[in-house]
Amino acid sequence: MILVNENSKLIVQGLTGKTGRFHAEISQQYGTKIVAGVTPGRGGEEVLGVPIFDTVAEAREQTGGNVSVVFVPPPAAADAITEAAAAGVELVVTITEGIPPADMVKTKQAIKALGNNTRLVGPNCPGVISPAAKVRVGILPPAIFQPGNVGVISRSGTLTYETVAQLAANGYYPSTCLGIGGDPVVGMGFIDVLEEFENDPETKGVVLIGEIGGDAEQRAAYYFRDHMTKPLVAYVTGVNAPPGKRMGHAGAIVAGKGGSAKEKIATFNECGVPTALSPTTIGEVAAKTFEGKF
Repeated sequence: MILVNENSKLIVQGLTGKTGRFHAEISQQYGTKIVAGVTPGRGGEEVLGVPIFDTVAEAREQTGGNVSVVFVPPPAAADAITEAAAAGVELVVTITEGIPPADMVKTKQAIKALGNNTRLVGPNCPGVISPAAKVRVGILPPAIFQPGNVGVISRSGTLTYETVAQLAANGYYPSTCLGIGGDPVVGMGFIDVLEEFENDPETKGVVLIGEIGGDAEQRAAYYFRDHMTKPLVAYVTGVNAPPGKRMGHAGAIVAGKGGSAKEKIATFNECGVPTALSPTTIGEVAAKTFEGKF
């Protein structure tokens, strides 16, 4: 597993809000150790038996929380991410959708300037889950997850769930599953996560779900070709998406050369990555690729 494990202690930024509380309760029931919530001005209260603090720094100092999940409205979400990083939180997972790209650029620059190795997943992502450790950070539906040895990484939330279900139907289950987010500016990218999976002894193979827009998938394909020893399977959604029209995610738009699904698929094939041509065949292609390799 990567990014989260049995030692993960979760701080929920926005635990007093409706969405934060709803998903925190599911994570808590799943087995995740939620040690603190953060809402400015609500310090001293308690939600779901979890103490609320005014700042992430105070929450981290008092509880030892080392992972944060951000359920904060878009206008304040970038500042919430920066606050968590400044407090030394090791992993910040941001669920919030609609954060202005300019805010995220500044936030990533601020995190880099801190130099404390905080890793950011998202924004606009479903989060991270490691079934063997019973750690769920975000909104992924825990009922479909069983412990396994296949890493799953995706730009799409819904297709992540479909992929996991198809893998299960073919006898494969996730070591860790995460969505990197569908916004134009996100934290960890495909290559960052592929490197983590390549170095993770519990992960034996990887499934990558991409979509139109940008060149992250092409760069991931070349990274696989040049640096990975574990098998990789890919699917890219949006084959029929028209150029210039945004499809679902803010970053899912073909706005230049290299951003179409067909171009991404061609690069994966060029680099030796088996690619499913339909979302209904992801599990079959993965099973065929992984068979006999682990």
